[in-house]
Amino acid sequence: MQASIYQHFNRMVPLTEAEFAPLAAAFTPRTLRKKELLLLPGEVCRHISFVTQGVLRSFTTDAKGHEVIDQFALEGWWIADLYSFLTQEPATYAIEALETAQVLQLEQPVAQHLLDTMPKFERYFRLLMQNNYIATHRRLALALGRTAEEKYDALLATTPGIMQRVPQHLIASYLGITPEFLSRIRSRRVKPAS
Repeated sequence: MQASIYQHFNRMVPLTEAEFAPLAAAFTPRTLRKKELLLLPGEVCRHISFVTQGVLRSFTTDAKGHEVIDQFALEGWWIADLYSFLTQEPATYAIEALETAQVLQLEQPVAQHLLDTMPKFERYFRLLMQNNYIATHRRLALALGRTAEEKYDALLATTPGIMQRVPQHLIASYLGITPEFLSRIRSRRVKPAS
């Protein structure tokens, strides 16, 4: 588990094994069963979690009782209700494991201590937040100005293999379309055999 996060850090901010040791000690491993909730709305998000195995989703429920998926997190991705994690106010989102998952969790006060005392961790976290902002901005631009097919293509480009691991109705929720419309998009992409 630690090896995957070490590799992730090194892609963004090179660290020696000695520099990484205090970081490794700061993480707490956790295993989640399929459908187990990592966070409930109204709870304070006390951890940011790095996925080493499995798929998780963050979602909220709209006024009509429909789930609205904000994010999928696969191996090598981080997941949290960032607003709640950073402000320590109640979470808006729930986080659920879609399959058996393993995560490395970093508690908020520990993360803050690392930010204050380790410049390379501060740089890594800043880059992580910048990437999160860019991804959120791109997703918003897609949602506002692109067709369902373009949103689907963007999801496949940024998250290869997701269609084999996440149920179609959840993909549809993430894209803001019905499962039936997603099925039509997918069937148009399948070319008949010659």
